[in-house]
Amino acid sequence: MGQAATPDSMVFTTLGGRSSGSSRSVELTDIRNDDLRASSGDLRETSDPSGNGQPGEPHGASQDEPRSQVKIVVPADHSMVSLLGSGDELLHVIEREFDADVHVRGNEITASGNPAETALLTELFDELIELLRKGADLTPDAVERTAAMLRAERGVRPADVLTVGILSARGRTIRPKTLNQKRYADAIDKHTIVFAIGPAGTGKTYLAMAKAVKALQAKQVNRIILTRPAVEAGERLGFLPGTLYEKIDPYLRPLYDALHDMLDPDSIPRLMAAGTIEIAPLAYMRGRAAPVDTPVLTPDGFRPIGSLAVGDLVIGSDGKPTPVIGVYPQGDKDIYRVTAQDGASTLCSGDHLWAVATRDDRRRGKPLRVLTTREMIGNLRANHCHRYELPLHSAPVRFPYREVPMDPYALGLLLGDGCLTGTTTPSFATGDPELAWELKRLLAGIEVRPVGGPNYHLSQMAAPGDVITLENPVTRVARLLGLYGTRSTTKFVPDLYLHNSAKARLAILQGLLDTDGGPVSQRGRTCRVQYTTASPRLRDDVIFLVRSLGGIAYHRVRPALGRAPGLASGRPIYHHHDAYIIDIRLPEGIEPFRLTRKREKYRAAGGGGRPMRFIDSIESAGTAEAVCISVAAADSLYTTEDFLLTHNTLNDSFIILDEAQNTSAEQMKMFLTRLGFGSQVVVTGDITQVDLPPGQVSGLRIVQHILDGIEDIHFSRLTSHDVVRHRLVGKIVDAYEKYDAQERQLGSTGNTGRPGKRKGS
Repeated sequence: MGQAATPDSMVFTTLGGRSSGSSRSVELTDIRNDDLRASSGDLRETSDPSGNGQPGEPHGASQDEPRSQVKIVVPADHSMVSLLGSGDELLHVIEREFDADVHVRGNEITASGNPAETALLTELFDELIELLRKGADLTPDAVERTAAMLRAERGVRPADVLTVGILSARGRTIRPKTLNQKRYADAIDKHTIVFAIGPAGTGKTYLAMAKAVKALQAKQVNRIILTRPAVEAGERLGFLPGTLYEKIDPYLRPLYDALHDMLDPDSIPRLMAAGTIEIAPLAYMRGRAAPVDTPVLTPDGFRPIGSLAVGDLVIGSDGKPTPVIGVYPQGDKDIYRVTAQDGASTLCSGDHLWAVATRDDRRRGKPLRVLTTREMIGNLRANHCHRYELPLHSAPVRFPYREVPMDPYALGLLLGDGCLTGTTTPSFATGDPELAWELKRLLAGIEVRPVGGPNYHLSQMAAPGDVITLENPVTRVARLLGLYGTRSTTKFVPDLYLHNSAKARLAILQGLLDTDGGPVSQRGRTCRVQYTTASPRLRDDVIFLVRSLGGIAYHRVRPALGRAPGLASGRPIYHHHDAYIIDIRLPEGIEPFRLTRKREKYRAAGGGGRPMRFIDSIESAGTAEAVCISVAAADSLYTTEDFLLTHNTLNDSFIILDEAQNTSAEQMKMFLTRLGFGSQVVVTGDITQVDLPPGQVSGLRIVQHILDGIEDIHFSRLTSHDVVRHRLVGKIVDAYEKYDAQERQLGSTGNTGRPGKRKGS
């Protein structure tokens, strides 16, 4: 077969021998040499420059073109009916696609015509045999696409494209049908964010959905989130009948339809009820919000969430500051109060996100699951136990260190058992001399002088004969901190100490617990700490200190009214004020006591363990103006009211934004900044079908210029040649593209005789 092809040349080829060392490739080289390629160039003029090819129309053969004949022998183990179709359906498709005469006798196929066409036919049958060998079903569409890819000559075997299985579901396998679709599917496997831009019918959303379901089944993600903008609804939604979900359902119907193709329909309601699959309009992606006056913890203390701006710092779950990377006003929202079993609570919207764990999650070592407020309502108990556990800070909150006028531990002792009323010399009362000596060590210039029983005076030191004219240092510090004149019912921890380093906060808490607290041992459990005070403000400050160190605190009131009097030296002491009792659990490694007897008892009882906080109730709290933020923390968590941890991004999720051409630039940024760790995002859209109001630019158009070239972000562009609907759809898309090109050309010359640009462009 080494001779060049002539008008009367004939090649005999046996298919199916590519792997058995046949001479088929040598024969094709002889047929399709350079001069024959040049003579048949018009046969390839419809190939798609993007690499997919287009099912071509047969060309009329020129009288002067050379002719050749190829005889193709199909291996006996392949059914001719499978290859050519029932009633020769596929054979008729082949005859339409190629300018050649095709005759079949038994397992021999003879093709006569232009040498380039017969060579392509040989390759076509070789690819069709390979498709059958790999278990693919041949259809007219598969034949047309195989021929189109061969004409495109991109160096990729059609059989390698059309046999790639993305997902096997409900008795069939979902596969890419064009080279660009395969590249798109491969890009999803390799990149965190993929944009698929192309005309309708190119399988953008369907393939992304198949990839999402496959990732969920492989446990690569914990949930699937499907969203699309419902821009046609606009403000007119309020005038449509039905609930909000009934109003938006028509805009999400294509997503439901694709989902039903890939999953058992009976399992879909169960997965949606569990939050594993969420389908929502794009507005709900930014609806995870809190009222504008909800406190959020920053390095300088709590601030209303509505006052935060991009770049401000908030406190993350590791206690460290993390920047705010997005702020999104929400308008009025339905608000709920989420309350934990320890009394901590905060306000948020129904779609606000919470990272939670169940008992089974903890036992099996699973990561936190992410649920909305609304998903948890009515599902807060499991066998009479709390179902959802909230995460606590993994380390004490890091406030910046601030200079203090008195040692924190010494101040804690004075707040517990000191007298700072200002009517007498400052004093201290304790039955533990160890505390008195510690106070003497920490207070420079002060003499801790016993005056009988448990009482000590805190006198200013002076040499014999000196006349003391300066104010007592303890009194001076008390005035400076606002504690001068306070009594047991009005004492508090100054803000300078509350918002200080973890070391300072722990020291003042230790002073308070060494005086008015103590360990409480329980059989089979780690040791808790109980603290009692008559000051409601001091109660709140102790709770603040405990929570800021990663612990939890329960509190209750013991009313003075009706309480039996206590005894002091045999005398009854009546109660004039309510007592506030706080039960504290601190994490392992946080030592609550310095006093030797209490510290040893605490350690002997097992010390600290793992404090746990569960959601106890969720109640409606009306409506309020709300705002949403996103943060840069690795786990997306930030600290809100009462040191509760919550977040607004989506971890371990496969998120698909469909119809993205109808997003604004602001919406696109909002959506992309929701990306959490372990998540994947696919954005699909057609920039030629924008339904935004006139003058508003599509976010999908802008994002191409902003993000193109960033690592781990990929743009897949599909064309009319990737349309997998009726073949007329591709021609319609081409016609509109041609029309738009003419419009742009006329616009550049100043001709305004045609209609103007479509909206949103």
